[in-house]
Amino acid sequence: MAQEKEPIVIKKYANRRLYHTGTSTYVTLEDLAAMVKRGEDFVVNDAKTGEDITRSVLTQIIFEQENKGEGVNLLPVQFLRQLIRFYGDSMQTMVPTFLNLSIESLTREQEKLRSQFSRAFGANAFEPIQEQVKRNTEMFQQAMRMFMPFAGEKTNGSGPGEKAGAGRPGEGRASEGSDLDAMRQQLEEMKRQLDKLARGG
Repeated sequence: MAQEKEPIVIKKYANRRLYHTGTSTYVTLEDLAAMVKRGEDFVVNDAKTGEDITRSVLTQIIFEQENKGEGVNLLPVQFLRQLIRFYGDSMQTMVPTFLNLSIESLTREQEKLRSQFSRAFGANAFEPIQEQVKRNTEMFQQAMRMFMPFAGEKTNGSGPGEKAGAGRPGEGRASEGSDLDAMRQQLEEMKRQLDKLARGG
């Protein structure tokens, strides 16, 4: 069996210069962005400590792309605000899984969207995009129900935000296990829905 190709090693020095060990040349963040777009896998290590700093460098690349001043941004302000709110939140550990599933779904759909846009260009050019936005909105709503599974429960009038039946002896403790199981089931359901959306059905 063919072995998977090892990722290219990029070394970052104290002077912030990035060294491509495969070509023995110095590269820029723009060069790394081009490598990502070509599908070239790489890791970035601190030249002094050997620490893997790939995440921080990729974040730098996104920052640079967002601040090019070309008027095209991928990260809406509201999305950034909501993302910041999740730091330190009890749902923080679930956010990466959801974001990965979302971007994988969009990646699988991108060729179909390009094809639909090409066929519709000049007539109803935005119909495919509007349809995809609608589907993505439904997907996000499903995800939010997963993140806040009890937001839709009715209150019993005894106080703001209290769930119906709250205050019954022993009820809260007994329901903790079932609540966790319900969240797991909702995560699995979201995965199934994403796969269904990716297949166009």
